[in-house]
Amino acid sequence: MSLHITEVRVIVTCPGRNYVFVKVMTSEPGLYGVGDATLNGRELAVASALREHVAPLLVGRDPDRIEDTWQLLFRGTYWRGGPVLQTALAGVDLALWDIKGKRAGMPLHSLLGGKTRECALAYTHAAGRDFKEVEDQVRRAMERGFRAVRTQVAVPGSIGTYGTGGAGEAASAAWPSPDGEAMPFVEAGWDSSRYLRTVPRLFEHLRNTLGDEVELLHDVHERLSPIEACRLASDLEPYRLFFLEDPLRPEHSDSFRVLRRSSTTPIAMGELFTSKYECLPLITDQLIDYIRCDLGHIGGLTEARKIAAIADPFQVRTAWHGPGDIGPPTHAANVHLDCAIPNFGIQEMTFFSAAVNEVCPGAPTYRDGALWPSDAPGLGVDIDEEAAVRFPYKRGYLPIVRKADGSLHDW
Repeated sequence: MSLHITEVRVIVTCPGRNYVFVKVMTSEPGLYGVGDATLNGRELAVASALREHVAPLLVGRDPDRIEDTWQLLFRGTYWRGGPVLQTALAGVDLALWDIKGKRAGMPLHSLLGGKTRECALAYTHAAGRDFKEVEDQVRRAMERGFRAVRTQVAVPGSIGTYGTGGAGEAASAAWPSPDGEAMPFVEAGWDSSRYLRTVPRLFEHLRNTLGDEVELLHDVHERLSPIEACRLASDLEPYRLFFLEDPLRPEHSDSFRVLRRSSTTPIAMGELFTSKYECLPLITDQLIDYIRCDLGHIGGLTEARKIAAIADPFQVRTAWHGPGDIGPPTHAANVHLDCAIPNFGIQEMTFFSAAVNEVCPGAPTYRDGALWPSDAPGLGVDIDEEAAVRFPYKRGYLPIVRKADGSLHDW
């Protein structure tokens, strides 16, 4: 029998935060692929989908048939996609690309047509309780070589504003209730009016103190109404942002037309998208400047390549999602793709802890403000199953945001 898949292992582990890794085994001794199927706050839903529904379909299949397998898993459910199934699909897709690269003896960027650049411009995060603390964080990032920094600041009256005060990048942290069960972090007192007054003043301060030598970005995190987003984008024009990220919720896609007419501030969107179909109108009507999907939630590299190709003739660049709540395989795939496509823009990155690197070594290398892909065959990552067992899953949730009157708001 020709090469075929013999087993799909689903590895749930928590080396500081929860991850779901996929290991696709083949009939060739020692040949396997590693993928990432982490969906922050719903990890076990993805793990169950993989174990109970996806894995039985894959055993016996040819791992070389990536596109056919992708179509099987996407169309075979009849009800299309969604974040749980698309994340499960992404884990398998990355593992199959990893296998293909290992069989060819080539790094993934070579399989994708070879490098168009040596490395990928990266940005990191800087946040603080006040403007000076944010400034200090940006300066520290610049000392580490970063030329682009995403900045967030606490909003007066809002406890735990996104990106600061225990939320944001620590989003998967769960807070125990009195009976010991994990509960979501609650950000209280959100007020869009205070936010809209605070953020332009932050960037005025940063430009006055830091000058123009660093690119500045800001994440709205889908918290504004269309007219509020228009106001913010317009108010930020004097401070020349690299981009304003996710100013509207995905369901407000038509409102990007209003936003586009109101400001020349570059717009990035797509973190919550799960397929190319959600991207299409924003790209083809040139309503955004950067497409910001998460490879781990749109079905993996196979779908991301198509999105990048669609975006290229419309002068839309890529800015793939790259936070700490996706694992090293997805980060590796990001950078391999970044270095192969012509319309790369910028790459969000995270520094993984020693524990994560022990469980899943091979994350892209950071140097001089950029990420450098591995030249090892495939993705260049691996999974240490014995190390993973030492870090058992811990229940966690994404934060919850409530306004001052107690009503729920988007996080």
